[in-house]
Amino acid sequence: MDRDRRLRDQLVLLLRGGSAHMGFAAAVADFPEALINARPPNVGYTFWHLLEHLRLTQADILEYVTSPEYRERAWPEAYWPAKDARATMREWLESVAAFRRDLEALVAVVSDVGTDLFGAVPSSGEHTVLREALLVADHNAYHVGELGILRQVAAAWGRPRTA
Repeated sequence: MDRDRRLRDQLVLLLRGGSAHMGFAAAVADFPEALINARPPNVGYTFWHLLEHLRLTQADILEYVTSPEYRERAWPEAYWPAKDARATMREWLESVAAFRRDLEALVAVVSDVGTDLFGAVPSSGEHTVLREALLVADHNAYHVGELGILRQVAAAWGRPRTA
C-alpha cells in the first residue's frame, strides 16, 4: 500500500474514533430522553448543548474544507446553542444523524485521492485539509470523552459502566 493511501486510511480511522477511546456511537447510544436537557453538576450546558456543539463545529469545519465561499462564524455563539435552548428527543436524534452525515462527508473528502491533504482549504491559504481533519478528530475525541464522563456522572448509562 502506498504512503498516500495509508495516510488516508489512518485519517479515516482517527475521524471515526473508537480506536483508543470511546467512539461517538457508544457515547450517544440509548441516551435517556429524560436527560437530554439536564445539566450535569457544575456544568454550564446540557447534554444536548454538548451534542449540538459537536455537530455545529464539525459542520463548520466541513464547510471550511469544502467551500470557497466559507465565511468565518462568530465564536462562541455560532458553535453552541443558546444557554436556555432545549431539545426534544426528535431533535436529539436529528443532531446525532446530522453529526454522522457530516462525519461521513468529511471521511469522503479525506478518502478521495483527488483531495490534496497538504493543500490549502479553498477559502484560506492558512490551513491544510490535513490540519482540519486532525482538528475535527481531536475536537470530537475530546468532547465525546466528555460526553461519556458526564453520562457516568449523571448515571445515564442505564447499567454500571466499568470501562
